[in-house]
Amino acid sequence: MKNKGPISQFIVEHYKHFNAAALVDAARDYEVQIEKGNKMMVTLAGAMSTAELGKSLAEMIRQDKIQIISCTGANLEEDIMNLVAHSFYKRVPNYRDLTPQDEWNLLENHLNRVTDTCIPEEEAFRRLQKHIHAIWKDADDKGERYFPHEFMYKLLKSGVLEQYYQIDPKNSWMLAAAEKNLPIVVPGWEDSTMGNIFASYVIKKELKASTMKSGIEYMAWLAEWYTANAGTEGIGFFQIGGGIAGDFPICVVPMLYQDMERQDTPFWSYFCQISDSTTSYGSYSGAVPNEKITWGKLDIHTPKHIVESDATIVAPLIFSYILGW
Repeated sequence: MKNKGPISQFIVEHYKHFNAAALVDAARDYEVQIEKGNKMMVTLAGAMSTAELGKSLAEMIRQDKIQIISCTGANLEEDIMNLVAHSFYKRVPNYRDLTPQDEWNLLENHLNRVTDTCIPEEEAFRRLQKHIHAIWKDADDKGERYFPHEFMYKLLKSGVLEQYYQIDPKNSWMLAAAEKNLPIVVPGWEDSTMGNIFASYVIKKELKASTMKSGIEYMAWLAEWYTANAGTEGIGFFQIGGGIAGDFPICVVPMLYQDMERQDTPFWSYFCQISDSTTSYGSYSGAVPNEKITWGKLDIHTPKHIVESDATIVAPLIFSYILGW
């Protein structure tokens, strides 16, 4: 346990079997990938930003333990919402006991619930809307086009949000990513709050849909990034949750190999998924890693891990191990 702190030492000492052991194995193999010089993609589904994963994820980015992120539009925006409106969030620890009337009362108070945490509409959504709209409109007027995350980077780097900061900026993973200009892929961005707001401006003919680069363009960009960065061994793939954040980018390898006929494309060099999905009922998110071999995503020899547990518990522990905490 050389150069490992108390959290890492506790994990190794006590996490010996079942999902606990799977967590340790996944963390150790992640570390091997870094030591070998392989780059790593982390994918974020679920409400990871609202769960304040930035407390560990931001440091992973700063220490170059992550080279690219794929995330839902919600995770892209909700980290910034937490940055500027944290003190207005409302925690509902008894959320399992809420009645439909209780839920309606939250709506009428402009509080949108994510499990035990309510995001304040005015201080979070509308505060961002005012400033991001100005950046969208400026690009639209100039005939410029950017990806969703690039607009968010422009927003953060402009400094206009600093007046609202309510958490330590070091705990914002989006700020850490913006400072490094970290590549981000945001498939299905349109179903996020900011995506819905952008669509509303398009419907009102205030903005052109083409001002926002599309998912197809994200895939084309990712194909070239993977080709340029995979080397001979490939990129590591660390998937938090299921859904489009993971399913979209993992497909770039079979697309390059089969559809582009670039047969020297290496498979993903490492795979880990944290998930509580079951493997029945046709759930893509719950598919065991070996199934991905049949789709040309993983090799027979790719280190494969699945930790069937709560990502808000598992991810910070694995990141802590990698960071040596």
